[in-house]
Amino acid sequence: MADPKGFLKTQTRELPRRRPVSVRLMDWKEVYEQQESGELRRQAGRCMDCGVPFCHQGCPLGNLIPEWNDLMWRGEGRQAVERLHATNNFPEFTGRLCPAPCESSCVLGINQPPVTIKQVEVSIIDQAFAAGWVTPHPPERLTGKTVAVVGSGPAGLAAAQQLTRAGHTVAVYEREDRIGGLLRYGIPDFKMEKKQIEQRIAQMQAEGTRFRARVEIGRDISWDDLRARYDAVVVATGATVPRDLPIPGRDLSGIHFAMDYLVQQNRAGAGDTVADQITAEGKHVVVLGGGDTGADCIGTAHRQGALSVTNLAIGQQPPEERPEAQPWPMFPTLFEVSSAHEEGGERVYLASTVEFLTNEVGEVRAIRVAETEYVDGRRVPKAGTEREVPADLVLLALGFTGPERDTIEEQLRLTFDGGGSLERGATYETGEPGVFVTGDAGRGQSLIVWAIAEGRATASAVDAYLEGQTVLPFPVKPTDRSISV
Repeated sequence: MADPKGFLKTQTRELPRRRPVSVRLMDWKEVYEQQESGELRRQAGRCMDCGVPFCHQGCPLGNLIPEWNDLMWRGEGRQAVERLHATNNFPEFTGRLCPAPCESSCVLGINQPPVTIKQVEVSIIDQAFAAGWVTPHPPERLTGKTVAVVGSGPAGLAAAQQLTRAGHTVAVYEREDRIGGLLRYGIPDFKMEKKQIEQRIAQMQAEGTRFRARVEIGRDISWDDLRARYDAVVVATGATVPRDLPIPGRDLSGIHFAMDYLVQQNRAGAGDTVADQITAEGKHVVVLGGGDTGADCIGTAHRQGALSVTNLAIGQQPPEERPEAQPWPMFPTLFEVSSAHEEGGERVYLASTVEFLTNEVGEVRAIRVAETEYVDGRRVPKAGTEREVPADLVLLALGFTGPERDTIEEQLRLTFDGGGSLERGATYETGEPGVFVTGDAGRGQSLIVWAIAEGRATASAVDAYLEGQTVLPFPVKPTDRSISV
């Protein structure tokens, strides 16, 4: 265990400081400063010898959290990263992007601020990369079996790394020009700089994983041809179909899906020339949707020089304290102030968008909104409360409805469930022999930690399919939804 009296001696929960808003808005670098090592070790030392570590229940990966907290407190960084990698292929991703359900389940959190698990995690892996402790782990032997992974987000990458290390020859196909999926193009640099992806891809390439960018399965290569070339296929295409808002004025110029906007900025940040880039510079920006994607749009708009940023959410503002209906160790829905919210703008709850209003040339000029009221359990605009919100750029960050269907439905002949996700069995297999589905494509829009956990579990199922048995870990099942998302 860590310091036996750590949670008594250090009762204050301390996180690294964010760079001043006026400074960080001038660049696209990550917002957090490096935490002082002594402070970090004290925070790791707050981890209790709690007997039954409920943080394990909160983490779909089953991370060995008390063990690496203890090792970090003792200054054993190299051993700590080994414990971290035992269950998580990419802690540099989860340590930056995961909402940390493990912290909501921390036993210390019953009556004190929980341990800063997420910050300890990311500090361990950053130290390990800096010290050269993260090295390739190529397989000792090759099985002669081949696997195609379609999609290079966290689920696809996790499955590919596990299968490569098991000795299979793995190729990852990505239709975009760079590997990483939404990690690459959906996450702004101020949340995660892309060097984090590059260093992990380099490790995977050294282990033997092959990457094929700019190849769209179903068009450049048919799904039937892919199945003929490989012994198994893993569908990890994500849930990329955005949820639309079909109200009057939706076809006006200046209304865009959030991901189209974020992808363009990430391309520009990578040095690409983006023709007719959607930009917030000099505009009144309205972001519809109060989730993480909406916050990403807010932070991006501030850095692009928006005149104003307004964030509208149709529902009620979440509570600041854990509600009675979501007791410990559940993952509660709470009001959060992310770095992007801290940078400015207005957040409005119980705001129903009624209509997009046009100017004389067919561009959006404002949004007509009304207060939200609940009628028979439905959220509807309250009559007589309409008002206009100026808007030169509207970004729809309303979530996703599932994977793209066309070629998968036509060529791969897979079926979809009532929620729009691909159907699969208890071990991620589909009705087509040798075809497996992992991550958001089968689960629906979810957390990055679930994507990695499912990728690891799918690799175990694929390995068993190819070899008849497997020693790879199987952390979760498709039906395991013990953490709400």
